[in-house]
Amino acid sequence: MKIILNIDTSNETASVSISKDGVLLSYLKNTIQKDHASFLHTAVKKLLIEASLDIKQLDAVSVINGPGSYTGLRVGLASAKGLCYALNKPLLTIGTLNMLAAAVISLSKELLTRTTLFCPMIDARRMEVYTAVFDDSMNEEMPACAKILHDRSFEQMLTEYNVFFFGSGSVKWKNIIHSKNAYFPDVPDPINTICQLSYTKYLNKDFSDLCYCEPLYVKEFFSP
Repeated sequence: MKIILNIDTSNETASVSISKDGVLLSYLKNTIQKDHASFLHTAVKKLLIEASLDIKQLDAVSVINGPGSYTGLRVGLASAKGLCYALNKPLLTIGTLNMLAAAVISLSKELLTRTTLFCPMIDARRMEVYTAVFDDSMNEEMPACAKILHDRSFEQMLTEYNVFFFGSGSVKWKNIIHSKNAYFPDVPDPINTICQLSYTKYLNKDFSDLCYCEPLYVKEFFSP
């Protein structure tokens, strides 16, 4: 039995959950982005009480490590690292784009063909998004990057494949792309997907280095 604490403060909505062998036990959410830091530790305490667990019973801590909100990523990873260091437990990191893609793929199996690709998009302001492209086995067809959208973005890909676009950044893309091969499914609540991904990483011993692990910003942070 493996019990994992899962942290996601990467975007507007933050979540903290506890899972056992990849199955969700309990979770809490926060929708006020500026309050993610204060929400996080209180939520962990509440969840442990609800699950009748001592914090020492955790086997690992997972965190969504980007791309996403610069501040949110730092808050989440710093908290996860602190807990892992104090408890001497492994750290598991999950990419935001991987999480979104896995969530959509899990609910789209009946629609999939060999010509289907999945393109999560996170809004990065103006016409820019953080994005990547995956096939239905979560193989990376295009690595995470920051991309400025225009009417010819993904043009070649859309001539060869059906492409599912989704996530906060896909809204503005939907307004400028006109292709019969472009689809815009809703993203299901990824909380169960996070639990499954963190458990798989734990079983594979895919641990991140506490000292050298950093958020995946995709592009450099510039402070005015």
